[in-house]
Amino acid sequence: MKIESFEGIILTETNYSEASKILNVFTKEHGLIGIMSKGCRKMKSKLRSVSRKMIYGTFHVYFRENGLSTLIGIDVINSFSNTLMNLEKISYASYILDLTNQVIKQNEDKEIFNLLKNALLKIDEGLNPIAITNILELKLLDYLGVSPSIDACAECGSQKQIVTISSYAGGYICKECYQNEPLVGEKTIKMIRLYYYIDMKSLRKLEVDEKTTKEINNFLDDYYDRYTGLYIKSKEFIKQLNKISTMK
Repeated sequence: MKIESFEGIILTETNYSEASKILNVFTKEHGLIGIMSKGCRKMKSKLRSVSRKMIYGTFHVYFRENGLSTLIGIDVINSFSNTLMNLEKISYASYILDLTNQVIKQNEDKEIFNLLKNALLKIDEGLNPIAITNILELKLLDYLGVSPSIDACAECGSQKQIVTISSYAGGYICKECYQNEPLVGEKTIKMIRLYYYIDMKSLRKLEVDEKTTKEINNFLDDYYDRYTGLYIKSKEFIKQLNKISTMK
């Protein structure tokens, strides 16, 4: 096996034998690869603190193309320490790791790595984790081949008098095609298009009111349920967390 170094983000970790872990690492160069972190669960192991979900760094490994590679070490670029100290942040960050893990099983486009990295960085920097998650969810639909129509009416193609957005119809609905779909605010219609086209890396500030956030989030939840076939367990935890928050 040859030694290789590459950037990666740990999506999942699984205990193996008495003291090791298998890390599923998403890399730009090789897509999703499995890496054995030998002995990392031992107290004195130099790999112990870095062999965990959500570590972003430069991985040094004995690389095996068609099998498990073996970890030598990781130069940590970001451990997302701010995220780990906040329940809401870590809940959304864990969900987007799980979501990405599902998406790249269908499409390993290299741009997905940058989307994930930037989403995690923005949550760690303190931007609204729900909004950042929604931006990523919307962009990832492209790679699943089921993007909604957000440039024109999903029914007739008109760009005029857009009155709502419907997961059932597959995107925007204009005044002429509107029947009985639930109406959303004008800001929601504008923001969801902004989310799709915005460059996350350049984001420095993101303020979205609660009503708009809820409408966008509800649309994307329903859209994913209708068109992707993905079930992400960590999303259910977020829903329960939001219910508790609403009750306070």
